[in-house]
Amino acid sequence: MPLSANAVRVAITGAAYVAPPKTAGPVDAVAAWPAAFKDIGWISDDGITESNSTDTTEIKGWQGGQTVRKVISSSEVTFSFTAIESNKTVLELYHKGSKVVTTTGKSVLAIKAPGPDRRAFGFDLVDGDAHIRIVIPDGEVTETGEITYKSDEAISYELTITAYPDASGTVAIKYSDDPAWGG
Repeated sequence: MPLSANAVRVAITGAAYVAPPKTAGPVDAVAAWPAAFKDIGWISDDGITESNSTDTTEIKGWQGGQTVRKVISSSEVTFSFTAIESNKTVLELYHKGSKVVTTTGKSVLAIKAPGPDRRAFGFDLVDGDAHIRIVIPDGEVTETGEITYKSDEAISYELTITAYPDASGTVAIKYSDDPAWGG
């Protein structure tokens, strides 16, 4: 059966959000984000990358050494993107545990050694009238890229967020108002 052109989606635009840990996110694809979620700002044209990785352990049979089973030994879901806006939210995400302090119009970021900094995250992906929303109730920036200060490119902040499972094993929730999702 050929694919319907209406089922092919492109993330034309969107947004990335962050909130304090345990902040409840929206429960559908189009409701307003709660006030605690802050828009991260401009994201590079590479967009947002979702990655699912799984490690397995092979169980070999004594008779002949054939693989008789593979057991998932670990798994991880990550979301990566490059922020190209130098704002308080981005700087504090990139420099985990550090805070921007502004007094009398001047700001200071005392960069600390990174420590745990779990938060809630969210992404909106929009293609015309189709909207996909991803909510990560418990996540953390676990990798950052290098910052390059150069005259012919934007200062950028590569961020990778690891989504942690809740008691039921859920690491992220996807919502859509796209009719193609309904089958």
